[in-house]
Amino acid sequence: QVQLVESGGGLVEAGGSLTLSCAASGRTFTSGHMGWFRQAPGKEREFVAAIRWSGGRTYYANSVKGRFTVSRDNAKNTVYLQMNNLKPEDTAVYYCAAADYYSLAYSNSRSYDYWGQGTQVTVSS
Repeated sequence: QVQLVESGGGLVEAGGSLTLSCAASGRTFTSGHMGWFRQAPGKEREFVAAIRWSGGRTYYANSVKGRFTVSRDNAKNTVYLQMNNLKPEDTAVYYCAAADYYSLAYSNSRSYDYWGQGTQVTVSS
């Protein structure tokens, strides 16, 4: 059974940084992609970033491009989201997700097969 466990969320002041981790267990991912999504209160879940397990190509939402960096450690079966220059509008619950097979629909939550439980990120102004 695949499990994704996020960690690293917390409270930070605007302009600060946080690094989220997503550890996968139950299988070793060598194909497909991992994604980060977020959901703020009263809003729909939105795509943040994604990375392919093979080759490491990355994708970002325009709202975080240049501030967030997604990376992976294949040996640890773990994906990271480095978040810099955080803004109050980044406040949300952040979820990681895994897709068994790569597709161009990496920004669509329905293309993912497994989800973590989420971790809260709060950015104060």
